[in-house]
Amino acid sequence: MSKQIAIIGSGFSSLSAACYLAKAGYQVEVFEKNEQTGGRARQFSSDGFTFDMGPSWYWMPDVFDRFFADFSKKVSDYYQLLRLDPSYSVYFQNGEKWDIPADYSAFKALLESKEVGASDRLDQFIADAKYKYDVGINDLVTKPSLSFTEFIDWRVIVGSLKLNLFNSFSDHVRKYFKHPNIIELMEFPVLFLGAKPSKTPALYSLMNYADISLGTWYPQGGMYNIVAAMTKLASSLGVKFHLNHRVSKIEVKEGTANGIVVNDKYLNFDAVVAGADYHHVEQHLLEAKYRKYDQKYWDSRIMAPSSLIYYLGFDKKIDGLQHHNLFFDESFNDHAIEIYDTPKWPSKPLFYVSCPSKIDPTVAPEGHENIFILIPTAPDMKEDKELMEMYLNDVLKRMERLLKTNLKNNIIYKRFYGYSDFVSDYNSFKGNAYGLANTLSQTAIFKPSMINKKVKNLFFTGQLTTPGPGVPPSIISGKVVSELVQKKVN
Repeated sequence: MSKQIAIIGSGFSSLSAACYLAKAGYQVEVFEKNEQTGGRARQFSSDGFTFDMGPSWYWMPDVFDRFFADFSKKVSDYYQLLRLDPSYSVYFQNGEKWDIPADYSAFKALLESKEVGASDRLDQFIADAKYKYDVGINDLVTKPSLSFTEFIDWRVIVGSLKLNLFNSFSDHVRKYFKHPNIIELMEFPVLFLGAKPSKTPALYSLMNYADISLGTWYPQGGMYNIVAAMTKLASSLGVKFHLNHRVSKIEVKEGTANGIVVNDKYLNFDAVVAGADYHHVEQHLLEAKYRKYDQKYWDSRIMAPSSLIYYLGFDKKIDGLQHHNLFFDESFNDHAIEIYDTPKWPSKPLFYVSCPSKIDPTVAPEGHENIFILIPTAPDMKEDKELMEMYLNDVLKRMERLLKTNLKNNIIYKRFYGYSDFVSDYNSFKGNAYGLANTLSQTAIFKPSMINKKVKNLFFTGQLTTPGPGVPPSIISGKVVSELVQKKVN
């Protein structure tokens, strides 16, 4: 009889691991505390509007292609992709609005019009970023990061200087560009997804290659269609899903996980893969003697931001918005300081607006608009309704000024989401939205480990372990942990 594997949680890493393990012949069961698969990538509908609750950027399409190809499938077997053009819009502090073209030549021309010589330097910057992407995505992130010896590889050694592991992202960008808007444009992926650019290794310019060269895409019907596709694939491979099933304990005896307690019932398994919040699993599902990390360790971690999120439905179309919109009309640096250096509620926050109804008629009634607003905030900051209303009013006023239209009186649907929701829905440590900050001291082998040497058949996957936050890295994480399980549980 094949070995039985329990997977806790059903986010992208869990779905990925489930598919690979089922393909390898294991009997896999996934236990999800919420009513849908997808973890933070859930979806809900109300009053004719359909909202993706979490991830909204489809970057690194090659990662999705490779995942489905591993099962002799194609992305197009499950959902249709549209490349966005413009990729997104940015409103800057100096009053300028840039629509970022998908075409590389047009993008070069845009930068050259702002800074003489920037187009040639962009070629150099992107060539460097492509190298990092090729090494990072094809080599580094496919390793479980259990030991330094994994990285004794000729390509990594020869290119170690080129990877810029010990230089800051901020300094790296400024080697190529001087215009403040160009600098902010290059820095935004790391600010929103992990850490201050000055604290992030220059390795992460690979994100710029993903953005500028590989493009920004949209799966018609919404990001949840990726979840639905992976769930369907897993089910076709024999994976069993249990929704509304909360795991309350991992039973361990003499260093072996024998099973889990789910909805107050004990179930026996040969191994456990935890795709739920790593801190929660360790600190609440394991006895203290079996924990690899103590609370002091977790409190010393630098967390990526939490978020205030607004799901809004409008009774009119809104001119001036693209699908993705970055509002950098206030100080980029001041907001970063208020997230990372002196954590506080932001005084004049940057924010992001997604408006999928611009290109997808299925997510809002005809003549209406579906809006998702996200404000990055410091982790571990407890919000209340009054504060949520205050920030919504602030960002709406700024949008009204920049878009030259009235908005507040046209809202016909409104739902708030913040720290307390991240904690209650996902057991999120400090209410983080994106896992650990991408600092050098929290990269690769310095992340929480995929294995627990005190429990030989317990494994971890997802955004708090290797390779890190984001949808593509989570999909890769699921594959990497599945390979570990196959080596150790047979």
